[in-house]
Amino acid sequence: MKYMFEICANSAESCWAARQGGAHRVELCAGIPEGGTTPSYGEMVAARQIPGLRLHVIIRPRGGDFVYTPQELDIMETDIKMARQAGADGVVFGCLKPDATLDMPAMERLMKAAEGMSVTCHRAFDYVADPFGALEQLIGLGVDRILTSGQQVNALKGAPLLAELVRKADGRIIILCGCGVNEKNIAELARITGASEFHFSARENVESTMQVRNPDLAMGAADADEYVRPVTTVKRVHDTIAALLGE
Repeated sequence: MKYMFEICANSAESCWAARQGGAHRVELCAGIPEGGTTPSYGEMVAARQIPGLRLHVIIRPRGGDFVYTPQELDIMETDIKMARQAGADGVVFGCLKPDATLDMPAMERLMKAAEGMSVTCHRAFDYVADPFGALEQLIGLGVDRILTSGQQVNALKGAPLLAELVRKADGRIIILCGCGVNEKNIAELARITGASEFHFSARENVESTMQVRNPDLAMGAADADEYVRPVTTVKRVHDTIAALLGE
C-alpha cells in the first residue's frame, strides 16, 4: 500500500521539518491550543516556498464549536481566497449546524470558493451525530478527504470506527487518520483501520532563548510556560514514518 503522511504544522519552521523528515503534505495552522485556526498570510507564503511539499491551510476563524455566523463565513471565504493567492494546494474546513449535522449551505459555499483546490473536512466531522450519513454528504459535495479520530479522544481509540469509515468510503473519499498518531502506534493503527493517510504533529518542546525572564507576567493562560514552544522536529517525523514503513 502507498501511504501518505501529513504533518499538522504550526509554523513555516515546522513545515521545513516536515519536508526534511519525509512528509508529503502539511496542514498549516495557527492557534494549536485551540485545535488549529487560520494562519497568517505571511506564514502561508513562507510555507509555500518549501519545495516538494504540498501545502494545505486550515480555514477556521476561531476555536470552539463549528457553528458559524454569516460574518464568520464571510471571513472563511476571504481566507480561502488568501490561501489560494498564497499558492496553497488545498484548504481544510468543516461547518456544522446546532443539531450536529453538516451545514450543507455553508459547506457548499466554501466548496465553491475552494474550486480547483484539494479540500479536507477537518475534525468537525468527529462531532456529527451520524458519521456515515455525513460521509455520504461529503462525498456528494466533492470533498477529497476527511480528517478524523474516529470520534474518540485519539485515533487509536477511534480505530474501530475509522476502519468502518475506510470500508464504507470504498475509495470514494480518503479517510485521513489523525489525533494522537505517533511512532509508537502508527503501525497498529494502519493494521486495524486499513487507512493509507495519516496526520500527526511530531512536535517537541523547544526552550526559549530569552535570558532575562519575568515569572510574574503571562501573555495567555496563567499556567502556560511561555518560555517553551512546540515545534515539529525532523527526527520525530522520520521516526513516525519509519515505524510504519519498517525502515
